[in-house]
Amino acid sequence: MARLDVTETFHSITFPGHMHTEESLNYATSFKFQDTDTVIVTYPKSGTTWMQEIITLVLSKGDPAVAQNQPNWARAPWLEQYYCADVLKASTGPRIITTHLPYHLLAPALQHSKAKVIYVARNLKDVSVSYYHFHKMANFLPNPGAFSDFINDFLKGAVHYGSWFDHIKGWTSHAKDIQNFLYITYEEMWQDLHGSVQKVSRFLQCPLTEDELILAQKHCSFNSMKENAMVNYTLIPQEIMDHSKGKFMRKGKVGDWMNTFTEEQSRLVDDVYSSQMADSSLLFKWECPEESRRPLMDINTSESHMRKITLLT
Repeated sequence: MARLDVTETFHSITFPGHMHTEESLNYATSFKFQDTDTVIVTYPKSGTTWMQEIITLVLSKGDPAVAQNQPNWARAPWLEQYYCADVLKASTGPRIITTHLPYHLLAPALQHSKAKVIYVARNLKDVSVSYYHFHKMANFLPNPGAFSDFINDFLKGAVHYGSWFDHIKGWTSHAKDIQNFLYITYEEMWQDLHGSVQKVSRFLQCPLTEDELILAQKHCSFNSMKENAMVNYTLIPQEIMDHSKGKFMRKGKVGDWMNTFTEEQSRLVDDVYSSQMADSSLLFKWECPEESRRPLMDINTSESHMRKITLLT
């Protein structure tokens, strides 16, 4: 299925036609979740692959065999992509399902479900830079042009998968409506991978011994994933993903946006963020703590709110 130049529009949100069809998107919104399902929810470039790897290694008690021999899209398929139904039919045991869909499109399907939903969020500035570089190598995404143009489109939600603001607020504001919900951030996983793997294992009710935890942490580190062909997308043909223009596993850092943003662009994002997130108390870290090149933008933060929607500490 090529359709590299096709854009699929569904409920006013655009999706790359290479992997999405009207039929596959309808399949996702009417999907029958099982209580044993684990659902990874992210806006693109927010830590999706990382969480797929963490869950795989937690369920395998740190054994890397599955993670090193089965592509991530086969063991944790994207619900809205055309191949998902066939993958799930052939699967055995508890299912791991991935999605980039906004809450309002999946809410009816998740109603009354006991499926475990893990939402991974990442700060807007790093997401936008990572997404920009992904556009440059992914031939199924539009040419992003200059970053100054891309960031304006990104802030308006005029990119594939829609608005970052709508996505993150939609899911987190309805956390109370999902029976089993875990919120975790890319920055948290970067800063404390050991604790994050442990948090996920507890949420999944799959306890690990300390040795299993250390083994899982080792194999889901950025350096390990960067060399693993099952997650670094080097298996994807050049005509679909041009690896000469960049790497899927690029840097894996917090605060790398500083190497791309101008001061004016950073102020613009700060202003839009303050306006769009005025009704949210989510906390984001915008740079590596040890670098301390500028103060963190803890806008309208609330630790108690974070604990509330995380469910686990």
